[in-house]
Amino acid sequence: MRVAGPPPHRRAVSVAAAGAAVLALLPGVVLGAAAPALASPAAPTASAVRPDSPHAAQPLDGDGQCTFPAPSVKQTPWSLQRVLVNQLWQGTGQGKGVKVAVIDSGVAVTNPQLASAVDVAHSVDLIDPKGHGTTDPVGHGTEVAGIIAARPAPSTGFVGIAPAATIISIRQASEDGTGTVPNLVTALQKAVAAHAKVINISQDTSTDTPELADAIDAAVRSGAVVVASAGNDGGDGKARTTYPGAYRGVLAVGASDRNNERASFSQTGDFVGVAAPGVDMLSTVPGGGQCVDNGTSFAAPYVAGVATLIRAKHPTWTAAQVIAQIEQTAQRTSLGHNSLVGWGVVDPVRALTDDEKPIDSPTPDPGTLKGQDRVMPAALTFGDPARQREKRTAAYVVSGIAVALLLITGATVALRDRGRRS
Repeated sequence: MRVAGPPPHRRAVSVAAAGAAVLALLPGVVLGAAAPALASPAAPTASAVRPDSPHAAQPLDGDGQCTFPAPSVKQTPWSLQRVLVNQLWQGTGQGKGVKVAVIDSGVAVTNPQLASAVDVAHSVDLIDPKGHGTTDPVGHGTEVAGIIAARPAPSTGFVGIAPAATIISIRQASEDGTGTVPNLVTALQKAVAAHAKVINISQDTSTDTPELADAIDAAVRSGAVVVASAGNDGGDGKARTTYPGAYRGVLAVGASDRNNERASFSQTGDFVGVAAPGVDMLSTVPGGGQCVDNGTSFAAPYVAGVATLIRAKHPTWTAAQVIAQIEQTAQRTSLGHNSLVGWGVVDPVRALTDDEKPIDSPTPDPGTLKGQDRVMPAALTFGDPARQREKRTAAYVVSGIAVALLLITGATVALRDRGRRS
C-alpha cells in the first residue's frame, strides 16, 4: 500500500486487514506497564483514517507528555468557563437517563470521575473478546467520555457537559490506537442495539464505503443523534470531505479556540455543521486525573454532551430536531452556514434555553450580525501552558524595555531643550 508523505501531527498506522481502511485515533502512543504516555506523531498510510487529536496530550503546564494516571487539576477549564453550568443544567437532570455510545479506544473506569458513568453490562470490546470496553491503553476514549459525562469531584473543577448521562463504551481501536472501518460498522450496530440516544465518533476517514454508509443510516433511522469529528487536516485551508461526518443525518463538528475562531487544524468543508471548543481541552485520563489535549476529537463530545442534555429535556424531539437546535442557536460568524465553522460555534446555554418549540432545520439570520449577540469566552482562571507563559512574559519584558527607553529619551530631550532656553 502506498505510504503518504508525513503531514504534521500524524502518527504511523498499520493496515489491520487487506483492503480495510485504518482508523487512527491518536497522534501516537507508547505503551508502558504502569504509565502509558502519548508519543510523537509520524506518517500515516494513504488509506488511514485521519487522527482527530493532532497533538499528543500534555499536562496542564505544557511540559513533556501526558502520562497517566495524572494529577487532578483544581481549576475550571476555559471550555466550561464560557457557559453558566447551573443555567445549562436547569430542567435537564444533567442528562440523567440518556445513553451515550462512545465509539473509541475504550473508556477506563479506573478514573473515579467515570467509574459510575459507564454502563459496563452493555459496553462492548471488539478488540478483546473477554473485555467490556472498560480498559483504555490509549487514553483517547477516556478523554472523550470525560468531556461528555465526567462526574463532579472535589479535587477538580473539571466536569462533563452532561454529568449524569450514561456512557456505553464500544472499544474498536487496538492498543496501538488503530481500528478498521469494519470495526466501526460493527460498533455502530452495537450502539443501536444498546438503544443509545447519542453516538459520539471522534475519528474520520476519507474512505466512503457502502457498509459504513448503511451503518450510519441505520443509526440515524434508530433515532440516535450521531455526532462525528470533522478531522484535523485544515491547516492548509483546503476543504475536504471526511466520513462519517459527511453522511446525511450526522452532525460534523469542527474545533474552535478561546476566541470563538476556527482552530488552525480544524478541517473545513460544506459538511461541517458546527464548531466547538477543541483547543487546550482538559479531560479525564485512565487511572485518575486530567490532561490537556487538542483536536476535533474533543470538540465532538462537547457537542454530544449538549445533544445529551437536549434529549433529556425534550425526550420527544427527533434526532434531526436536536441537531437543528444546536445549529440554529450556535454563535454565528456569518449570517448563515459557512465551510469554516458551519452554522457557528456551539452555544450550550442558548441551545437549552431558546427552545420553546422544535425546529426541523436551521435558517440563516436576517440582516447583519449584532455586536451584542456575539458570545465571548469568559476570563480564564488557570494558567496557560508554560511555553505560552514564557513567550508572553518575554513580550512583556521587551515592551517594558521599549517604554523605558522612550521615557529616558523623552526626558533627555526635554532637559536639553530646557538648557538651550536658559
